Amino acid sequence: MNRRIILIGCVLLLALIPILNLLPPSNVFHVSDFIVSISGKWICYAILALALDLAWGYAGILSLGHGAFFALGGYAIGMHLMRLIGPRGVYGHPVLPDFMVFLGYTELPWYWLGFNWFAFAFAMALVVPGLLAAVVGYLAFRSRITGVYLSIITQAMTYALMLAFFRNDMGFGGNNGFTDFKELLGMPLNTSAARSVLFYASLVALVGSFILCSALTQTKFGRVLTAIRDGESRTRFLGYDVTKHKLFVFVLSAMLAGLAGALYVPQVGIINPGEFSPGNSIEAVVWVAFGGRGTLVGAVIGAFSVNAIKTWLTSFAPDLWLIALGCLFIAVPLLLPRGLIGLLRKGPAK
Repeated sequence: MNRRIILIGCVLLLALIPILNLLPPSNVFHVSDFIVSISGKWICYAILALALDLAWGYAGILSLGHGAFFALGGYAIGMHLMRLIGPRGVYGHPVLPDFMVFLGYTELPWYWLGFNWFAFAFAMALVVPGLLAAVVGYLAFRSRITGVYLSIITQAMTYALMLAFFRNDMGFGGNNGFTDFKELLGMPLNTSAARSVLFYASLVALVGSFILCSALTQTKFGRVLTAIRDGESRTRFLGYDVTKHKLFVFVLSAMLAGLAGALYVPQVGIINPGEFSPGNSIEAVVWVAFGGRGTLVGAVIGAFSVNAIKTWLTSFAPDLWLIALGCLFIAVPLLLPRGLIGLLRKGPAK
């Protein structure tokens, strides 16, 4: 089955959710605000899964740090939303966020300047994860660090950022992070209209990300990425610059993860250091593996499927989720080496 047909069908079904939410609650087709909200979150997770599949499924870069890129994108938008709380300050003499007043700050840290503008904050949601990926990727790929060693490095990066953001003196709200957001682009956030707008914005971003990744993987560049995944040394001996190819796709993947985080935060209404948890990055790997690594559409299906299972399971047995996640992590490579999408295809697993 053509993956584009699958994606188009899923998009059309998702696009109906906010519309059905407008129906009277007595209508059998009515969809609750909770479904709209959680579906918007899952769409953001699907973008993150796409980003990881681009790096892992096509270039063989198993990153356990994509949760960090996701969180950095979320913090960038969170900083903008915090600047919108309370009376407006004049640029250069801004009003301090509440947590800074509580912690005794007398002026806004320099790295907060400019976040009163949405365009700047949105750009930083892409640029900051991209820059971090560029630094980490360049040092790792230049040294030809691959496989489990690269995974450990990316996970250590995520854990180090989590510890750093927990510190109150970092200027990012410490343990509590950012919350109590009021508005975005003049739109009150705690309304059905805002939820619908953010839902459709996330859906458009998901479709755009899929088209970008699909187009990239079908080019000569994409074929080189696949060659790197299947035989990095042989690809290098053929004369291709493996470092540049891997660095480009790793940076692009990080920027897409940052985009997902930027769309996620206004919908959930909070961002804190817990988003840097290494467990979140491992969950993203499970999404991709469960749906089908190296297929893009499988990553999207995996993100929705696993999160649906998580929502269902945690509603009555939250303590069992980590056990279930561990079981999925082990069972998927053994029982579904090509993921759910592989069940629709013939031929041996890669």
